[in-house]
Amino acid sequence: MIIDTPLIFEKSQKGCIGFKISKSTVPDTALNKFIPENMISNKGLNLPELTEFQVVRHYTNLSIKNHHVDKNFYPLGSCTMKYNPKINDSIALHPGFSLIHPNQLDSTVQGALEIYSNLEKVLLELTGMGAITLQPSAGSQGEMVGLLLMKKYHEDKKNKKKFVIIPETAHGTNPASVIMTGYNVRQVRSDSRGRVDIEHLKELIDDEVAGLMLTQPNTLGLFENNIEQISKMIHDVDGLMYMDGANLNALVGVAKPRLMGFDIMHINLHKTFSTPHGGGGPGSGPVAVNSRLKKYLPSGFINKSENNFYIDSNVETIGKVHTFYGNFGILVRAYVYILSLGNMGLKNIALYSVLNANYLKFLLSTNYEIPFSDGTLHEFVISAVKQKDKGIKALDIGKSLLDFGYHAPTVYFPTNIKESIMIEPTETEDKKTLEDFANAMISLDEKVDSDSDYLLSSPYNTPVRRLNEAKANRELDINYYEIQNK
Repeated sequence: MIIDTPLIFEKSQKGCIGFKISKSTVPDTALNKFIPENMISNKGLNLPELTEFQVVRHYTNLSIKNHHVDKNFYPLGSCTMKYNPKINDSIALHPGFSLIHPNQLDSTVQGALEIYSNLEKVLLELTGMGAITLQPSAGSQGEMVGLLLMKKYHEDKKNKKKFVIIPETAHGTNPASVIMTGYNVRQVRSDSRGRVDIEHLKELIDDEVAGLMLTQPNTLGLFENNIEQISKMIHDVDGLMYMDGANLNALVGVAKPRLMGFDIMHINLHKTFSTPHGGGGPGSGPVAVNSRLKKYLPSGFINKSENNFYIDSNVETIGKVHTFYGNFGILVRAYVYILSLGNMGLKNIALYSVLNANYLKFLLSTNYEIPFSDGTLHEFVISAVKQKDKGIKALDIGKSLLDFGYHAPTVYFPTNIKESIMIEPTETEDKKTLEDFANAMISLDEKVDSDSDYLLSSPYNTPVRRLNEAKANRELDINYYEIQNK
């Protein structure tokens, strides 16, 4: 059912109010005594007039037009849209956390500083790294910070480095971060197993290589099992190994990146530790490093002297990358999640995410081509090449899924798989949800032969029908009502 939601101004009725306030006891004062005339408006605010329940219903109806993890399955591969337990929000909103101010004296926020310190210790234990900063406000910013650390290391050693190697399956932020930090990209191919092509990597490595950015496991959901050899090859030219931590969900509690040879990594707290995705708001992408890079981390370490926590600034740092010391409310949520799960619970994140992905992959294996069927961990990629040969693309399948109440999976990424559909169920989904989703995907495959026109025109039950994408890209100001009528 599509709920029509006109603008709140269109619902406004003169004299309709949702609250009353007592008469003001503040004496009337001429504003022009304090404010210049040209800055005083003579017009009313023209605010909408509605009752309280009309306002609540309006914004509630708006909220359900968007898909979110509280609404239904969100199989967006590589983005790890896992359920966010409500206990995280409840504790983060405790006045002792939500009402403190970053400019308070250290002595008055000892609890907050202890949470910073304890979270740092847990993340270092899980990654095997030697030091960490909680400042970066997203994984993408974490990438840039990690590369700035890499650059600072090479500058200190007077190394003449120009290039960072990334795989062809890398997240799009990887090459962007490389360019933003002043390096150039060298792209390494994948081999027949979907992993880094070692022979091609050998051709790319020379004394000008600053390091390698590698997602582990990679975006095909495959573990780079040549990681020790790869790390040695990079370290032999005094390069640094950077781990894109987007897929840490598959490793947490099972394997430590430092033991694989990584020197720097970022951790997406929203992907592995259940904090909300930013959506333009606050996020968190802590960066962990080996001990020799600790001195370069953004200024501000949480230390303890006797019974007091305090913030200590380092000298050789790359500088601050965030106001104060990170998005505290997000960090509290991650810490609550970690404490709620405990050691075995954290390990089960990885175990059950791998189990769910492989079960769902099995359910889809008859109807869709699976390029790399063996060895996938927490996510997998299927291909709609068979369907495209009959006139239905991966995009059409993704659009059609919206009518089943699911968010579409990632399509056309990674780019080395034709008509790719990337799926990540995460560990938080139950068996029935996976089976229902698989049945939806199978029914869409069956419609390729029986009713292809349905797939080409879907979705039918969303607030906005399928857009003309070329027109949308070229003419960004498209009238909502015009879309609805067409």
